[in-house]
Amino acid sequence: MMKGYAVYCDADRHFYDAPYRLSEDADSGRGGAPYDAALAPVPEGWHRHRSGDWLALRPVDHRLPAQGWKIHVSATLGNAESVLARVSEYCLTRSIAFKFVPSRYLLHTRNAKYADRAASGKFITVYPADDEQFRVIAEDLAELLAGEPGPYILSDLRWGEGPVYVRYGSFTRRHCYDDKGELCPAIEDADGRLVPDPRGPAFRIPEWVTPPDCLRPHLEARSAVTVTEIPYTIEQALHFSNGGGVYIARDRATGEKVVLKEGRPHAGLAADGADAVARLRREQTALERLSGLPCTPEVRGTFVLGDHHFLAMEFLEGKPLNTFFARRHPLIEADPTPERLAEYTHWALRVYRLVEEAVAAVHSRGVVFNDLHLFNIMVSEDESAVALLDFEAAAHIDEGRRQTVANPAFVAPADRRGFAVDRYALACLRLALFIPLTSLFALDRKKARHLAEITAEQFPVDREFLDEAVDEILDGTGLGRSAAPYLPVAPGDWPRSRDSMAAAVLASATPDREDRYFPGDIAQFAAAGGGLTFGYGTAGVLYALAETGAPPCPAAEEWLLRQTKEPESGTPIGFYDGLAGVAWTLDRLGHSERAVELAELTLRRPWEDIAPDLHGGLAGVGLALDALATATGEAKLHDAALRCAELVAAATPRLTRAGLLYGASGAALLLVRLYERTGDSALLDRAAEALRQDLARCVRSAGGTLQVDEGWRTMPYLGAGSAGIGMVLDDYLAHRTDAQFEEARREIVQAAQATFYAQPGLFRGAAGMVLYLSRTTTPGPGTAPADVRRQIDALARHAVPYQGHLAFPGEQMMRLSMDLATGTAGCLLALGSAATDGHAQLPFLPPLRRPMSRPQPGVVTAHRPHEREEPS
Repeated sequence: MMKGYAVYCDADRHFYDAPYRLSEDADSGRGGAPYDAALAPVPEGWHRHRSGDWLALRPVDHRLPAQGWKIHVSATLGNAESVLARVSEYCLTRSIAFKFVPSRYLLHTRNAKYADRAASGKFITVYPADDEQFRVIAEDLAELLAGEPGPYILSDLRWGEGPVYVRYGSFTRRHCYDDKGELCPAIEDADGRLVPDPRGPAFRIPEWVTPPDCLRPHLEARSAVTVTEIPYTIEQALHFSNGGGVYIARDRATGEKVVLKEGRPHAGLAADGADAVARLRREQTALERLSGLPCTPEVRGTFVLGDHHFLAMEFLEGKPLNTFFARRHPLIEADPTPERLAEYTHWALRVYRLVEEAVAAVHSRGVVFNDLHLFNIMVSEDESAVALLDFEAAAHIDEGRRQTVANPAFVAPADRRGFAVDRYALACLRLALFIPLTSLFALDRKKARHLAEITAEQFPVDREFLDEAVDEILDGTGLGRSAAPYLPVAPGDWPRSRDSMAAAVLASATPDREDRYFPGDIAQFAAAGGGLTFGYGTAGVLYALAETGAPPCPAAEEWLLRQTKEPESGTPIGFYDGLAGVAWTLDRLGHSERAVELAELTLRRPWEDIAPDLHGGLAGVGLALDALATATGEAKLHDAALRCAELVAAATPRLTRAGLLYGASGAALLLVRLYERTGDSALLDRAAEALRQDLARCVRSAGGTLQVDEGWRTMPYLGAGSAGIGMVLDDYLAHRTDAQFEEARREIVQAAQATFYAQPGLFRGAAGMVLYLSRTTTPGPGTAPADVRRQIDALARHAVPYQGHLAFPGEQMMRLSMDLATGTAGCLLALGSAATDGHAQLPFLPPLRRPMSRPQPGVVTAHRPHEREEPS
């Protein structure tokens, strides 16, 4: 699970949305009313401004310095109102600018277990006018708030022993590009250049900044805390959450290998408000009650370092159950044999029984696990036994405690208590062992019966085993027992599926909002203008509707025109995440004047530090500008595209990622398209170099598939995997022969043959494989109609109804998405490509003539190999 997504689930039942939107609705009863300071009238001579989670106040005639030493104040849920009242009065009476988190709900989400560790604890920010005022304010607030508890702010230096922290950074909204070419907050260095403002979960002073003398004792106090005195030697950090880390260590006295679990006070909050330290104590209590069971680790000891608490536990050899899918699951193959399916079914049922027995043993001691899921089940190396890990949510049955920490794919309904919580998780496990898509139950629990039906069709598993799971999940409610099909239309039933998806997209529209028109990924809230963009916002949805022949949405076009009249400051210029993609789309929709205006904005931005990639970098900008030049006759945009190409070619060797969106393949795409316009063979030479760079970051599996190697996993997907590289290889090979490239694209086709992908999205899921296989000119097996159809049929596993229409979940599958990159619009484009013999395609990747005819319903083809056909 990507930790950032959970906090975007509370504000809307169906879609990801910004947490502050829930907190603004004080009447909902869920977000809770704002603090009194947020409701107070704006004092005369002051300006108030809302920005995301923050409410800022500053004197109207006050000009903040661009950067400097700023002060943060932390607080707990219990003392926040009091702390805010005192700090607010202090700042207002002294005309000091400040901002604060305006509600208990938002403070809770910022300090939750999976919140951003770098931002955790920051409740109030105070902006001094200079270093002297900084010292005075810090001393005053330390005295004013002495003794008040609050979470430690990891990005800052603590001032004394209270809740006051300081760091050097930007005061105003300025941006630059980091070493990955991504837009980020900026500060000026000693030479006046904008450089990234470091905001990680560790205190850092920019090398050109000399800390004032008043910080010396606090820096010394920070340096005095070390790990040399603890009874363990830390060897490896396994992972971190906002509540603390998990480490592998050795007992200095005995040499025993142990696991150390860290708890930060007042941080890593669960749904009931319990912090990481409280949950660490719960885990210790539960494990001591379970001592002696072979399926749970033994407690080895506890200690405190600074304010952080640690629990030492027995180290259990093995691997988490989720890792066995890559090893064993037959649906990672194109066409698993009945023997493979039967072998896996036997293994899965045996593992399930071991887990069921382990849970029963825990229950026999009166303990409710409360957090059973695939990552908390450890399977021994010989696969003969299992153990249960992570008991921080565990409770004795007599406590009747509700579930407060849970994996989204196994979280029980709110009315479940006690052993019923674990029974629900076991029921989810029965289905997840075969089709691990139980996170969809957060959208619709009736999906359980649909997944059971699909499982029964594909695996030789007793239907009663599955039906028992469905009954437990639905809790006898009768949900999903209708004889009618679960989905309103099958994804492959074109054009009915197109019409249904388009209806779902339009039904989701929020025309009264300023930040987005169609709901999509959380990227809509990550940067200015995110709701407008091609990848995650309105532009991409409108493109997908137009490209597949769905009805247009004039209201959304008008909305996009209004929002781009004066784009928000800080909006990126990239294709998928910014202005270039919006400009290109508006031109396609007939709004050329606005498109050129936005293109002019991209020309005025500095380009030297922008990455050369396709997603947010100069490859995408160059492609958009070149296309706009052709469409509008603006010759200077052609020149700008060639300048992009020069910068891209020079910077591509520094890319650290591979693939279409973030790797050298996106650069190669720009170079190929410019070669086609100019005839300059040097551009094609550079494209070949870029493609070889990406192929060098790929690995071949034992089965002969070629995938991008990310170190800890391999990726076949369209966005950051090998399928995207394959798309550009096809375009390059339309102009030159190359034996290495021919071999690579055949192996990439094989990588697109798996029968199961964890997500449906265009760039990180099954839809991307549909799009790729529908377009590729690769000869040989793997691209026949049956191969494409298999991937289309597999999309039904992910689909859920929305207002009676066909829709798809976004990243992490906890909420629906309507955008192009992650959601329904992307699936619409992919299915449209399959239905039109590759004519519906991504920008700058036009249909290619195929080496053999592959007709789809309603389409007749008669193409010659490697000849490009422009859409009619």
